[in-house]
Amino acid sequence: MLKKDLIELCLLHLLAQGDQYGYDLLRRLRAAFPDTQESNLYAVLRGLCRDGCLEQYAGTSSDGPARKYYRLTNHGTARYGELLKQWRALTDALAALGIQ
Repeated sequence: MLKKDLIELCLLHLLAQGDQYGYDLLRRLRAAFPDTQESNLYAVLRGLCRDGCLEQYAGTSSDGPARKYYRLTNHGTARYGELLKQWRALTDALAALGIQ
């Protein structure tokens, strides 16, 4: 599982919990992975939207411009399941080698 797939897995996991806007996703990812680059995050979000895994919409805001929110689609839920299956297979293989 490559870094891009890991970022996708994390984003899809966070969005499975409910709609969120980009900066909040970035903040949450940086809490776990401090070296997360903003440009990488938004590139992955754009790719997930392009692939039909996410929908983007403008939320309402009383201060400043409207935030862009992201919502998981049915296709995104399926992609999340695929990536989670790959992650579990990878961790099982590493554990079988004694890497924990």
